[in-house]
Amino acid sequence: MCGRFSLGLPHNEIEALLGYPDAHVGEWVNQDQFVPRYNIAPHSQASVIRRSDAGPSSQSGSSRPALIMQTMKWGLVPHWNKHEDATKTLNTINARAENLVEGGGMWASIKGKKRCAVVCQGYYEWLKKGKDRIPHFTKLKGDKLMLMAGLWDVAHLEGQEKPLYTFTIVTTDASKQLSWLHDRQSVILTSEADLNVWLDTSSQSWTPELTKLVAPYHGSPLECYAVPKEVGKVGTESPTFIQPVAQRKDGIQAMFSKQARSASVKRKRSPSPLPGSSQQPLEGTSDQTRKTKLVKHGAGDEVGKSESWTPKIEAEEVKPPVTPRKTPVPKSKGSRGFKVRHAKVPISLIDFPRRHRHRSQPSLKCV
Repeated sequence: MCGRFSLGLPHNEIEALLGYPDAHVGEWVNQDQFVPRYNIAPHSQASVIRRSDAGPSSQSGSSRPALIMQTMKWGLVPHWNKHEDATKTLNTINARAENLVEGGGMWASIKGKKRCAVVCQGYYEWLKKGKDRIPHFTKLKGDKLMLMAGLWDVAHLEGQEKPLYTFTIVTTDASKQLSWLHDRQSVILTSEADLNVWLDTSSQSWTPELTKLVAPYHGSPLECYAVPKEVGKVGTESPTFIQPVAQRKDGIQAMFSKQARSASVKRKRSPSPLPGSSQQPLEGTSDQTRKTKLVKHGAGDEVGKSESWTPKIEAEEVKPPVTPRKTPVPKSKGSRGFKVRHAKVPISLIDFPRRHRHRSQPSLKCV
């Protein structure tokens, strides 16, 4: 299936990138409703190419009706629908090719008369890996725009003055190239001849040539790569949505480049040894405690000018500060001694004044 696609180009660049010189689009209906988007979701406005209802154009010089570009709403509302509420329950963003070939159903009255080509840069599809879903973008090689086969219709709803133009995208079985991604893919019109056959509604019926067009894709190889998961949120817009994840400015390659630049800056900022020196900084020394002395080899040698000059690095040993050790004071009351500046001094070592020698020694309390 196709549930999301991209067309983020201004209107003046779209026709130039179609790549079909003879497929000249002479008019753009409802151009004011077109908004370039890189994340076009169902029920959004998008651009399609179809044949004009007014007949051949005098400027084109062709007998076929002129090609016109028209902005329509994605999600086909059939012409017999008259109420807006009924359109909300329709799931018509895609039309299966096998249902068009077999006939019958809601597409029977539309497939022969109202065919269009949906213009896009490419479409998104999600790869399922367990519980994870990884978005991928599929596009043509180069900058050429992609044309997907579609159907369109117009409904006149009650209470609305303007008619409602809507479209759907035709899908088919995935080709061998893309079968790993999903079992369905959009029908891609690969050439100007395919575009003319698909838009030719002169027979007003389904033809064998149309059946060949809706077969699985067999054209030139397509480009398909993983894109950021932000595209899964409806309403988000960014031109990086159609870029490979590895090439984004905030992708994997950018992350590794940033790390490499950061490492290079760190190497430039790190101190390098002096010229001509093969010595390494001494272990256990810091920048504050390390002193460098320049030694001259011979009289008259100037530092930095002699080839025999070599630096001599001496390291000063940094000794930790000495903390005075305190002598513990015993808690026992029976010990003889008292506290004098954190030390025990025996009574016998105290020199009393001479006038007190004849007196009895005073009793001292132990501290």
